[in-house]
Amino acid sequence: MRVMIADDHELMREGLRALLESHQDIEVVGEATNGQEAIDQVAALQPDIVLMDISMPVMNGLDATRAIKEANPHVKILILTMHEGEAYFFNILEAGASGYFIKGGSAADLVTALQVVDNGNVFLYPTMAKKLLVDYLQRAGSSGQDRESLDGLTPRELEVLKLVAEGGNNQEIGARLSLSPATVQTHRSNIMGKLNLHRRTDLTKYAIKHGLISLDE
Repeated sequence: MRVMIADDHELMREGLRALLESHQDIEVVGEATNGQEAIDQVAALQPDIVLMDISMPVMNGLDATRAIKEANPHVKILILTMHEGEAYFFNILEAGASGYFIKGGSAADLVTALQVVDNGNVFLYPTMAKKLLVDYLQRAGSSGQDRESLDGLTPRELEVLKLVAEGGNNQEIGARLSLSPATVQTHRSNIMGKLNLHRRTDLTKYAIKHGLISLDE
C-alpha cells in the first residue's frame, strides 16, 4: 500500500510516517505541506492513498481532493480532520474522498481505515456509523413513499446509484459496468429525476438509508 501524507504540521507528518512505516505492507512514498503541493506530488508519485488534512495553506484539503480525483480518479483519499458530523461527512464524500479519520484516533484504527479504503470501500468512523444507523432505524418505520421511489428504479439504475454513492465518477462506473461515461451520466440523470434528488450527497444518504451501502463498508 503506497501512501502519501498531506499535512502542514511537520510533527503530524513525522508521527504518521513513523506509525505507517512500522507496518511492512505500507510504504510512505511522499509528503506535502499544502493542497497545491499535494496535487503536484500525486501527479508525480501516483500513490494508492493520500492521507489528506483539510486545514492547510495555499489550498485546503477538500479543494485539493476534488482536483486530485478529477485528474487521478484511481487515487483514493482518506481525509484527516478534527471535526465530526453528518453534514461534514457528506461534504467530504461529495469532494470525492473515501471517508475520513479523526485526528487522535488509535493507530490500529487508522491502519484499518487505510485497508478499508485500499479495498475500494468507504470508511465510516465508528461514531458516524452509529449516527447513520440510528437515523436509518428512525426512518425505517416511516411511510412507504421512499420504498416506492426505490422500487421505481431499474436494476441498472440501482447498480449505478450504489457506485455513485460509493464515490465513483462516470468513468470509473462505466468501466465497472461496461458502459460509456455518457450512458452512466444518463442513468444518473434518470435516478435524480425519479428520486427528486439533485446532489451526490443526497444520493449517498439515500443509498445508506435503503441499505445499498453497508455501514460496515
